[in-house]
Amino acid sequence: MVIKKNDRRNFIKLGCAGASMLIAWPLFQSCANEKNNSDPLKMNPNFQPDLDIKLIAREIEIGLFEGEKTQCWAFGSELIKGNPDSLRQIPNSYLGPIIKVRKGQKIRVRFKNELPQKSIVHWHGMHVPEEYDGHPKNIISEGQTYVYEYEVMNRAGTYWFHPHPHGKTGEQVYNGLAGMLLVSDGEEENLGLPKDEFDLPVVIQDRSIDTDNQLVYLDGGRMDSMMGFLGDRIFVNGRPEQELSLKAGCNYRLRILNGSNSRIYKLAWHNGEPLKVIGIDGSILERTKTMPYVILAPAKRIDIWLDLKNKKQGEELELKSLEFESGMMGGMMNGGMMGGSNSHLPLGSEYSLFKIKLNKSGSNEYLLPEKLIPYNKLDPTTAINQNNPREFNFFMQGMQWTINGRTWETTDVAEEEIVKINTTEIWQLSNRGGKMMGGGGMMGNGGMMGRGNKGGGMGNMMQMPHPIHIHQVQFNILERDTSEMDINVWNSIREGIIDEGWQDTVLLMPGMKIKIIMRFSDFKGLFVYHCHNLEHEDMGMMRNYKIE
Repeated sequence: MVIKKNDRRNFIKLGCAGASMLIAWPLFQSCANEKNNSDPLKMNPNFQPDLDIKLIAREIEIGLFEGEKTQCWAFGSELIKGNPDSLRQIPNSYLGPIIKVRKGQKIRVRFKNELPQKSIVHWHGMHVPEEYDGHPKNIISEGQTYVYEYEVMNRAGTYWFHPHPHGKTGEQVYNGLAGMLLVSDGEEENLGLPKDEFDLPVVIQDRSIDTDNQLVYLDGGRMDSMMGFLGDRIFVNGRPEQELSLKAGCNYRLRILNGSNSRIYKLAWHNGEPLKVIGIDGSILERTKTMPYVILAPAKRIDIWLDLKNKKQGEELELKSLEFESGMMGGMMNGGMMGGSNSHLPLGSEYSLFKIKLNKSGSNEYLLPEKLIPYNKLDPTTAINQNNPREFNFFMQGMQWTINGRTWETTDVAEEEIVKINTTEIWQLSNRGGKMMGGGGMMGNGGMMGRGNKGGGMGNMMQMPHPIHIHQVQFNILERDTSEMDINVWNSIREGIIDEGWQDTVLLMPGMKIKIIMRFSDFKGLFVYHCHNLEHEDMGMMRNYKIE
């Protein structure tokens, strides 16, 4: 869909942001609605926050290109109380603020919706109570305010925040609504990692722009929703320039977020130098992981150590996305018959992400530690279902994306979606196909558009990668079964997979099964798990699970 000039007031389209955002433990509950700006803002007077922030979702115009300004949606922010360094807007960007917090801090966020759609904010990766998680049932209308009050409980890591209204998440994130939350703690600080100007959030997104400099979204209609929207150019930190200016002679920490709706990246340096990964999602790793490339699915974050000590002023580096097999046969998703947006950047093709220009020289004393932070992986023998994992299969049925054949219901849960507080469980996530229509035949498992995991003909057409996100928890990956994957797909990505650390989103490729282990603690309530291909999520590939 192209945004026409006279439609832009009510329907803007721009890309999302980069981010990290934090978690919660309710000292006192405060979910306040300010209806139509007429009701007083209700906050708990006994809650004394260390950091008090106003976060406002609103329409803006921003000059991204020469000529007409681009209309989009963005999170504006205002610091009411706290350290000024805790809140930073990215200059000349549609992206939301970067929020810096420390484990143990008490946080208040006053989210006001000034959009012509209902919305709510989800703190991605944070361990929060139900009322502060951003569940779609808690959406608020234009003019209303939702107040979050909590204590940060998460370990140090790179988190982010974005809207979560069912059916509109993809549109609102694409329009520009997202921000980063960076959580620190004593363990991380003892490592002496780069900070301040040498600690850089980098948000990578794909966007499509029309001749009037306006965002274009779902121009492929239903097929874009089924496949996931692919833009035709790369934005970095909410800007189209794709360039970072750094100092030769220094070491940096790059916190990279895939803020795209559906695009997967295969990150690699242009000169073949390895990537040095020190963190993923909600944790620092135990040791630096040196990799030829990293597969980064939507919503995933990695922390990269960038050593420029031996580089000279005037040199350039380039981060690329390398070619890989997506799992869709014959390039069907990559701009072919079922290519959706007909993107000039097909999924799995090679292209530049951004350049690093060493325009200045300098020095710093940051050194990469030999050992980082033990993450104390959960013991499978402590799981109450060690020999009988819960099974969740992600597949298309009846032309809808489903989980175990079910689609989204606002508050309902199935029996297998109810877990017990203070227990550890193993879940098995599968992407091994299902029936698109009743019965077998042409659209079933064995037919023309069925599974065919070993790679023949049209078999994998309606299987796609699914980045699976589980709210409220960080989990460990126990096992990744690739025995039914197309061998060419697996070989094209296998060296870029990270199974260590605490994660909240995991990429489930066609034919793959993954076992994860997690503990449900502190908070009872209703939470969601879903595919973070946002178009799949909006089509119903999202379900509740209940902790009781």
